[in-house]
This record gives sequence, C-alpha cells and structure tokens, in this order.
Amino acid sequence: MREDVTIETADGGARAFLFMPETGTGPWPAAIFYMDGLAIRPALLAMGQRLADAGYAVLLPDMFWRAGPYDPVDVAAIFAAGSVRAALGHLFASITPALAARDTGAFLSWLDARAEVAGGKVGVTGYCMGGAMALTAAATFPERIAAAAGFHGGNLATDEPDSPHLLAPRIKARVLVAGADDDASYPPEMNARLDTALAQAKVDHVCTIWPGVLHGWTMTDFPIYDEPGAERHWRELIALFDATLR
Repeated sequence: MREDVTIETADGGARAFLFMPETGTGPWPAAIFYMDGLAIRPALLAMGQRLADAGYAVLLPDMFWRAGPYDPVDVAAIFAAGSVRAALGHLFASITPALAARDTGAFLSWLDARAEVAGGKVGVTGYCMGGAMALTAAATFPERIAAAAGFHGGNLATDEPDSPHLLAPRIKARVLVAGADDDASYPPEMNARLDTALAQAKVDHVCTIWPGVLHGWTMTDFPIYDEPGAERHWRELIALFDATLR
C-alpha cells in the first residue's frame, strides 16, 4: 500500500512515500513521518506502513532530497565505523528544521489534494533529527498540526536562536517528547528546559526521558534497538494520534 511520489516544494521536487492501511476504506487522517539521520531505508518504510495500518494516511518524505540521489545506506557498516556524521555529513548538511518546515507547507498542500486524506488536521512524528523538525513544523503550522511527537530527538532546547523550545508559544498541537537515556544530545536538563517552555506556553504536553533505552531505540536496524521500548513508542504515538485526529 505504498506509493512513491515527488512533491514540488519551493526549492524543487522532494522524494516521498505515501502509505495507506492495507485493510479498510478511506479516507483516513494524515500523518507526516520525519525520518532519522540514516536516510530512507527498509526499516523506515516498514515503520511508515505500520503507522498507516493503525488507520492513517502516512507521508514519509526524504528530507535529504536536496542532496540529490544517494546510495542505499549500510547501517551496520556505519555503526561499525563509529561515526554517523562522518559517513553521512553531506546529507545532514542539506537540511535544517527551518527548511523542513518550509517543505512541510508543500507536504500539507499535497495531502490536501489527495482523496485518501480526511480532514484538515495532521499529526507529525519525528525520530532523531526528525524530532526537531516535528516541533518546528507544529509551530509553523499551528492551525493544521494537531499532534506532534518526537522520539530520541536531540538539541530540542539549546542556546541557538532556532532552538525548537523557543517556538513553544506558537504550538497548538498536543506534544509528546520521549528522550533516550544517557543521551548527550538530550540530557535531563534539556528535557526540563523544553518541558518548562511548553508548560509556560500552556501547551498540552508530555516531555520525559525513558530509562533503559538508548538513542535510536525505535529503529529495528540499529544495534541498540529495544523491542519493549519500541512497542511502547507505538502504543503512545498511536494513542496520541487517535485522541487528536479522529
């Protein structure tokens, strides 16, 4: 139930994948899935279909589309080498949360034109670098995005001028952020800073760090994949979307 598509944005054509439930008839509420930093690969495609099978039309954009075509990523080799950024730095350099938010405007317009999509409200979820994209998108399109989730995201409340936590006053979505344990990119003090910003903005939210799971725990092709933690993530993500989009 996957359709490979190209979505025209202000900067060019973005490769993307649309998933629909394998059973039942639509239209369905829409969700945008912001990928992690190891690029489009079978594990992400499987996650897109799993979310769709919960009753959603799921758009998985390739956020590295500006870098041009790239070879399939060998996840095991990258982890064995010990440096994701050394291997994929040219892809990381092609995207920022601000660019992702600009692309999201095109994604929303594209979803609006699809007969498979029901209603105007959309949920977003992001992983690793996608966590910041999800929060930034929720702040950029507050009237459209009803739910925003992020799992093992990093740099969500920093001293940088584009830190996602500074956008909290613009967010109207219900927010769920689950950080990884012992994660230098999202330590407890950063979680507290984001939690405070959302609370002060009166955003309905949960920000927490899940003990015993490491950065990337939801990804089945990562050596630190944690099945109980991944299944918890699915339960909480789908509950969030069901509560806000149906």
